[in-house]
Formats: sequence, structure tokens, C-alpha cells
Amino acid sequence: MAKRQSYPDWLKEEFGGLIETLALSDAQKRFLRSRWLDQVAWMEGKASETQRRYYQLRLTTVIGAVVVPALVSLEALGGGLGEVTKVASVVISLIVAVSAAIEQFFDFGGRWQHYRQTVERLKTEGWSFFQLSGRYHVEGATHSATYPAFAERVEEIIQSDVEVFVTEIAGEKERQQAGKG
Repeated sequence: MAKRQSYPDWLKEEFGGLIETLALSDAQKRFLRSRWLDQVAWMEGKASETQRRYYQLRLTTVIGAVVVPALVSLEALGGGLGEVTKVASVVISLIVAVSAAIEQFFDFGGRWQHYRQTVERLKTEGWSFFQLSGRYHVEGATHSATYPAFAERVEEIIQSDVEVFVTEIAGEKERQQAGKG
């Protein structure tokens, strides 16, 4: 049975095919593939990965936080499980605490939203360029003529992404660590 293609790989294949149809120089097509398309595929993969980790950790925390009080209640009611209930309460409490701490430290929720927002901006910009719509819609416009504006816009989005990541995502971790030290 053939392995199912990942969404980032599908995007590379799909957009790569579209890039090849554009009336652009080989260097411009190479830029589109190596700078724009690689960023789109990488961020799409990171958005999916961080979303999955965020949901796994949050679900572990939520489910464990619901189970522990039930176990404590069973123990208080004298449910007859004794030591098993006590040990299970402690173990699940530790799992919940570790899960919550990992999610807070790595901020998978914030990272997921950051990657999702940036990749969608890049994809929107790409679709506008491919279709010569939005900022690229000018009477008689061609892909070759609007390419410099597209390349500049892609670099602005990537630069903005780096600045936001450093100041908001990574910077928040540094502030948290400084406050605990």
C-alpha cells in the first residue's frame, strides 16, 4: 500500500506545477520554489505539528484534571480500591502537571497560531500573484512584470514572521525564565 502524501508535500507538488506554467525566467521560478514555496511547505508542516502537540498536551491536561477529582471522591467514599486509587491519583496528577508545564514552556498553542497565520498570508499572496489579482491586478499586467512586487512582498512577510517570532514567541519564553530566576 502506497504511503499517503503529506499536505506540505502535496502543496509543493501542486504549487510547483503552477510555477512551471508561469511566463517567468528560470531564476524567478527558482526563487518561487526555493523561497516562497519552501517556506509555505515548511510552515504548513510546522503548523500541523505544533497543533497536534498542543491538542495532545491540552487533552492530557483536561482529561487528567477531570479524572483526578473523581478518583479522590472514590477514595473519600471508601470505594474499596484503597491504595490503587491513591497511587492512580498521584500518577495522573503528575502527568497533568508535566503536560501543562511542557505546553506552557514550549507554547505550542502560540506557535501553532503563529505558523498558521504566516503560512496563510504567504499562500494568499501566492494565489494573488498566480491569478494576477489584488495588488497584482493592473491593466495588462504579466507575471514577469509583477514578479518584483511579489518577491518584495514575500520577503516582507518572512521578515515580519521572524520579528514576531523573536519578539513574541521566543521573547515571551525569555521573560518567563527571567521572572522565575
